[in-house]
Amino acid sequence: MKSLEDQMSTYAAYHQDARNKATHFIGVPAIVFSLMIPLGWLRADIGGATLSAALVVTAILFLYYLVLDIPLGLAMGAVFALMLWAAAPLSQASLGLSLTWFLLLFVGGWALQLWGHVYEGRKPALVDNLFQIFVAPIFLAAEVCFALGYKPRLHEAVQRRALEMRAAAGITESPNSAVRSAG
Repeated sequence: MKSLEDQMSTYAAYHQDARNKATHFIGVPAIVFSLMIPLGWLRADIGGATLSAALVVTAILFLYYLVLDIPLGLAMGAVFALMLWAAAPLSQASLGLSLTWFLLLFVGGWALQLWGHVYEGRKPALVDNLFQIFVAPIFLAAEVCFALGYKPRLHEAVQRRALEMRAAAGITESPNSAVRSAG
C-alpha cells in the first residue's frame, strides 16, 4: 500500500488551481453523501440491529484512512458519521425522493469537479488511476488541516512532489491555473 504522502502527491499533481480545489470541496462531499443514499437502501437486521451497506462501506474506508494517518482518519470518521446520520432518513424516504436526492447530489458533484478541471487545464486524477476516488476525501481533510498548520512537513513534501510530477508531465505553473509548456 502506498503511503499517505505518495497518494496525496499524486492527487495534488492534478489539483493545484484554487478554483479547482474549491469545486472539489463542494463536489467530493456531495458525491460521497449521495452514495450513502442508495447504499442505505441495502439493509439487513443482524442481532436486533440494522446494518446498511452505507455503514459497511464507510467503515471500510474509515479503517483505510486510519491506516494512512490516525488523526486525519479520525477527522474523516467524524465527517462520515455526520454524513451517515444525515443520509439515513433520505435512504429510508420514498424511492422517488431518495432517488432524486441521490441523482441531484451525484450528478451535481461530478459536474462541479469537471468544471474545476477546466480551470486546472488537466484531466481528473481518476482518469489515470481510478483509486484516486478514494484519496479525494482524505486529501480535502488534509488540505483543511494544512491550512490550520497541521503537519507542515507533510504538506511541503506533498507540494514538492506534486510540482515535480507536473513538471515531468510538461505542466508549468501560473498564479491561478496550470498552463502546458510550449515545447
